[in-house]
Amino acid sequence: MIRIVLSIAALAIAGSVLFFYTQPTYERVLALETEIGEYDQALKKAAELQALKQSLLSRYNAFNPIDIDRLHKLLPDHVDNVRLVLDLDSLAGRHGMALQNVTLSNPTANSEKGAIGAIGGGRQKFNSLTLKFTTHGTYANFRGFIEELGQSLRIVDPVSLSLQGGSDNSSGQEPRYRYDITIRTYWLK
Repeated sequence: MIRIVLSIAALAIAGSVLFFYTQPTYERVLALETEIGEYDQALKKAAELQALKQSLLSRYNAFNPIDIDRLHKLLPDHVDNVRLVLDLDSLAGRHGMALQNVTLSNPTANSEKGAIGAIGGGRQKFNSLTLKFTTHGTYANFRGFIEELGQSLRIVDPVSLSLQGGSDNSSGQEPRYRYDITIRTYWLK
């Protein structure tokens, strides 16, 4: 009879160990195996992305650095106000003109305050900057300046141009005019 009682007690202890310790531990092990599988998939994906990154980097390095510099000048990834003004002043200087009264403004910052800016302002992948300046020179010099500005790599849209009459020269020289110019340029966000 003691054997039967001991057998039932041992069976009860074994059942309680199975129910209270082994089963929860087994469920934790299954959960950890699932988590390990997810981490393995993430590592495989990271290895694939690393291989893709190396492939794209090798393709990028195959480009001519001069072409990359020209592309960055065409559509830069940031705005450099000082460099832009210096480049325009240098361009004007080659034609015997100088920039004066330079004013910079960001038209998209002002327009996003209204209802139209709130509707579609955040989807653009680029931003723009408006530059207004005054210069003086002959018509031939101004024409050369505008032609060279149009042929430069930097994307520049003319917004407005006003011309004020030149002085009457009796000395036979070409008259000099005052040009008020507003242009817009762009960069990637």
